[in-house]
Amino acid sequence: MGEKRKMRYKAVLFDMDGTVMNTIEDLRDSVDHSLKHFGMPGISLEDTMRFIGNGARRLIEQAVPKGTENDLLEEVLKYYVNYYQNHRMIKTAPFKGITDLMRRLKEAGIRQVIVSNKPDAATKEIAERFFSGLTEFVIGEKEGLRRKPWPDMVDAAIDQLGLTKDECVYVGDSEVDVATAKNAAVQCISVLWGFRDRKTLEEAGAAAYAQTPEKLGDMIIGN
Repeated sequence: MGEKRKMRYKAVLFDMDGTVMNTIEDLRDSVDHSLKHFGMPGISLEDTMRFIGNGARRLIEQAVPKGTENDLLEEVLKYYVNYYQNHRMIKTAPFKGITDLMRRLKEAGIRQVIVSNKPDAATKEIAERFFSGLTEFVIGEKEGLRRKPWPDMVDAAIDQLGLTKDECVYVGDSEVDVATAKNAAVQCISVLWGFRDRKTLEEAGAAAYAQTPEKLGDMIIGN
């Protein structure tokens, strides 16, 4: 009998939006509705994809017309957060192959967590609904942890796992994720089915890519 193959990583830290969850349509619909509620022009799916990744505030800052006064921006942000809270699970679903990937990783003994710039309550709700029993825990945006690309969420997750950074890999779909992994000093795999194209990721300094969830599994497990 041959030696048991050593796994490449002991844990994977997933980004949520654009990586494991296709949330773009509910995000777009919620931003679009919020803008129009205040008499502002709506937003396209393409612009929503470009604007997401840095949290709700940055999303709305980019979505409102240039020159919007701060008081009005705050009103739009508050309205959007409340509206999305109640309309975030209409079209949202995992990308094809993600649930199978997570099951495969769990069977291989690889621990899984999610770290997201989405509000902590929303991150936990989505993960519980779609990935119950597959992820150990999730961390979303909350007080005391700076949002990505600051390394705080990744550092907190690795500390909670009780592992070293060399034993973990971060997986995301955007330039924010590439920067997050770099700032946290962990290896990064960029997925190509998310909300950014390869050119954007290359310009951000991405070095490893996964075309499909199956290929990502191979890269994580070490096949």
